[in-house]
Amino acid sequence: MITGSSTGFGRRFAALIYDAFLLAALLIIYTFLALVFTGGHAIMRDTAGPWYYVYCAGECAVVAAYFILNWVRSGQTLGMRAWQLRTVSDSGKPLRMRAAVLRCLCAVIAWTPAALGVLWLYVDPERLAIHDRLSNTRVVRLSRP
Repeated sequence: MITGSSTGFGRRFAALIYDAFLLAALLIIYTFLALVFTGGHAIMRDTAGPWYYVYCAGECAVVAAYFILNWVRSGQTLGMRAWQLRTVSDSGKPLRMRAAVLRCLCAVIAWTPAALGVLWLYVDPERLAIHDRLSNTRVVRLSRP
């Protein structure tokens, strides 16, 4: 069981910035592979037809897989490691796949409207963001040994 204090917006956002750099690299690799698959033709909505939507869905899958697999495997993404954060269940145990997928879906809702769902943690008595509350998870700051 992992314990620690609930994390504020600043650390969460800083970890997300770190993760954005790694995700950019993963999406560049994904796009390169898509271009190889299409013979170097640009994947544009006007020219690629339905393949454009397949490509966009693949981008979403890459981003979701990055977060979900890291949360299930270790509870931490690269950015979370740098800022000593970990995602755990309400009971302090590592996340299972179902909880990680639910957290990822709810996080999209929480971050999309100007991060209002994440800023909710300043109103919440337990300092939980909307996606923490909806998925029965939390982000804790690890204490130094």
